[in-house]
Amino acid sequence: MQELFKGLTLYEQTYWIIAIIGSLILGIILVMTFVGGDMDSDMAADATDFEADDGGVGFQFFTFKNLIAFFTIFGWTGVILIGSGLSNGIVLMISSIAGLIMMVITSSLFYFMNKLAESGTLKIKNAIGVVGEVYLPIGPNRSKTGKVQISVQGSFRELDAITDENIMLTTGTVVKVIDIVSAELLLVETLSKTK
Repeated sequence: MQELFKGLTLYEQTYWIIAIIGSLILGIILVMTFVGGDMDSDMAADATDFEADDGGVGFQFFTFKNLIAFFTIFGWTGVILIGSGLSNGIVLMISSIAGLIMMVITSSLFYFMNKLAESGTLKIKNAIGVVGEVYLPIGPNRSKTGKVQISVQGSFRELDAITDENIMLTTGTVVKVIDIVSAELLLVETLSKTK
């Protein structure tokens, strides 16, 4: 193997080195992603069911994973094309285009995977204006946190709630969410209350 490598030109050796190193790193990234060692998924696993509405990260093109995917495909495309008799400039151009296409594919894949993962995450601001029912009594003037059952994003949830009203909101009282106090706490009022 070493003698075969020494028989290659510097141009060919460069493609082989890029292809092999890129493949090894990409393999490690894939194994860590599927086994759960990926840093992004570890952070997501520790998060609660709530998220801040930051508008999302969106489509990211220049990431570590995408660059590794680029160099892996760039290297292997170059290795394959060098033996085809094409000039070095054409090989470089085709392998660069193949690497860029792989970056687009990888970016799209992670973007859509992230969108799928976010679809089940409750965006707490979507609860504002929703009508629900008191599940556990809520104390007057924010004196005691209770729970309400509301339908948000197509599913029923039990969320902590407080009220500014002067009476206790008992179980079964119909309420409306009027504000978000914190990431996990709603401000509610009785539905019949007039302003």
